Amino acid sequence: MNVVARRTAPPANVVAGGWLRRYSPTADVRRRLLVLPHAGGSAGFFHSWGTAFDSFTELLVARYPGRHDRLGDPCVTAMDELADRVTEAVLPFLDVPLSIFGHSMGASLAHEVALRLGRRHGRVPAALHVSSRRPPHRLTPRALHEQGDDALIEEVRRLGGTDESVLGDPELREIVLPAIRADFTIVGTYGPRPADPVGCPVYAYIGDEDPGTSVKDMAAWSDVAPAGFHLDVLPGGHFYLVEQHEPLLRAVRARLGSADGAPAPR
Repeated sequence: MNVVARRTAPPANVVAGGWLRRYSPTADVRRRLLVLPHAGGSAGFFHSWGTAFDSFTELLVARYPGRHDRLGDPCVTAMDELADRVTEAVLPFLDVPLSIFGHSMGASLAHEVALRLGRRHGRVPAALHVSSRRPPHRLTPRALHEQGDDALIEEVRRLGGTDESVLGDPELREIVLPAIRADFTIVGTYGPRPADPVGCPVYAYIGDEDPGTSVKDMAAWSDVAPAGFHLDVLPGGHFYLVEQHEPLLRAVRARLGSADGAPAPR
């Protein structure tokens, strides 16, 4: 969880009004991957993905408000608003096939963005990749956002994937807690919703020791995937994608190539 604030101007590769960080733009882009971070997360968590793909693949990572140089931007606390804003931000980048990857809260967001692109704009994504999150019709929201700071921090620690030095420092905690609370408000007020299908293949990923999402839960994403579904179970917990960085990226790279009909990236 990388949400420590930096009061600096946005980097040059920040686009779409600050909503997206753009990695490795080239003159010969053949495909794009939009990555949507987890609750409390930031684009910085996926920084290593910026150089993980071939020169024909452009990476876009969502930058949620209320963190880093967006510290002064009001946090979003509703899934529908967040999905609307991210969908709007990605519209200029649909000239080539777009796949979407979302982890945890980002998986729900990815599904909502995919639905909006298809229903409102007639642009079905090439593929939807969902990680460590139940599908919309199997969600059982928890009202952690209504509890005190200590309860929120305890849940963040339980899930893992967060720098303990941030959680243990009172000054840093004060900076990051508004974004964490906003994201947990999104998680706690979203779902259950109908299993609305998307028109593209769905690929699901889960750690075999995830404390909050089971393999059976992830398998239920098949209910929204009439165009095809595959589930990968990898060793690890909720943040398996840290330890299983390379196996996960290999799977995503191969599927990016198959989604747009081009040779699979290496």
